[in-house]
Amino acid sequence: MSGGRSRWIRRAGLAVCTMVALLLGGVPAFGADGTFRNPLYAQDGADPWLTYHDGNYYLTGTYHSSEIVMRRSPTLAGLAEAEPVVVWRGDDPSRCCYFWAPEFRLLNGPNGRRWYLHYSAGVSGSADHQRMHVLESAGTDPMGPYTYKAQLNPPGEDQWSIDGSYLEIPGRGLYFLWSQWSDVAQENWIAPMRDPWTISGAKRLLSTPEHPWETSGLRVNEAPVALQRNGQTHIVYSASYCGTPDYKLGLLTLRGSDPMLPGAWTKHRDPVFERSDSAGVFGPGHNGFFTSPDGREDWIVYHAQGSASGGCGQGRTIRAQPFEWNRDGTPDFGSPVAAGVELPAPSGEGRRLASPADTSTTPWITSPVKVTVAGRSRRVSEPERADHLG
Repeated sequence: MSGGRSRWIRRAGLAVCTMVALLLGGVPAFGADGTFRNPLYAQDGADPWLTYHDGNYYLTGTYHSSEIVMRRSPTLAGLAEAEPVVVWRGDDPSRCCYFWAPEFRLLNGPNGRRWYLHYSAGVSGSADHQRMHVLESAGTDPMGPYTYKAQLNPPGEDQWSIDGSYLEIPGRGLYFLWSQWSDVAQENWIAPMRDPWTISGAKRLLSTPEHPWETSGLRVNEAPVALQRNGQTHIVYSASYCGTPDYKLGLLTLRGSDPMLPGAWTKHRDPVFERSDSAGVFGPGHNGFFTSPDGREDWIVYHAQGSASGGCGQGRTIRAQPFEWNRDGTPDFGSPVAAGVELPAPSGEGRRLASPADTSTTPWITSPVKVTVAGRSRRVSEPERADHLG
């Protein structure tokens, strides 16, 4: 256990003891000043993406509608009561529906510094036609407005694909990560990009399910997301089928500087984040990362179930907690914290950054319309889709 994690556990220990009676799903995220509780809000949600920018947290995810919805709050606790705002709706029958796993990053693109929001979408009535798409903001407001830019495909390909994410490597440029089915499994892939909406080269296999902990229910690797620190690049991904309580996180580490080389990525032998029966947390996965407002703490945001039988259903809720680092430079996520436990808020919360205008702490919208949305089920048809891949 790292010294930083020990400090955080001591800091949270009193709160854990006093809140143990509240270890129930659906507990709202508000707490005393400077604290919050998981889940971040009581409504269902999955596949979260959260960043802190210009004095506010911005949160989106997969919900029970064919819309991309964001919440904004100056505190994590405030997300519980934040107005959900629609930043994008389907505008084409080929990409109208089943919006999954939106992510947004502030990048230097051909049109200047812009937010690029990518997501998976398909046609009405079936989740078997998912493709990846990207939007571009008009300015530097994460809530847009956005315009549609392109479908994200490797050259010459048009296949079922989900869970896209950017990877930027200094001196080498921008890459795209995503998940798609092969003949034997759902796998993670990587390809180079010319700009934030154009995949410019052939794809390479990033990871395939090979360990028993990656094959519970179905053979699945999905939701790859980059995590970088001190010159090291990692990719954290979700493994096993989300319909089981054994959905969990695995880790890849880049060896060298070229992520496209064969053998460039080393897969760690064991999972790095998984169910905690004692805490009542099952299927923790499909995560993102953010740093505290003062840049001193690293945080993981993820979804999980409060029941071992919840699976991919609408009981999934969005949660966050800090993490530390091991001496070898790999992340130490610890164990999922139970719902309802009062936790210290990210450090520096409530204090604005010195130069916030172009600052986003994600590691590496037609006019907004306020709505209320519920959570949504995801990949409920995956077992059937396994019989007609690609």
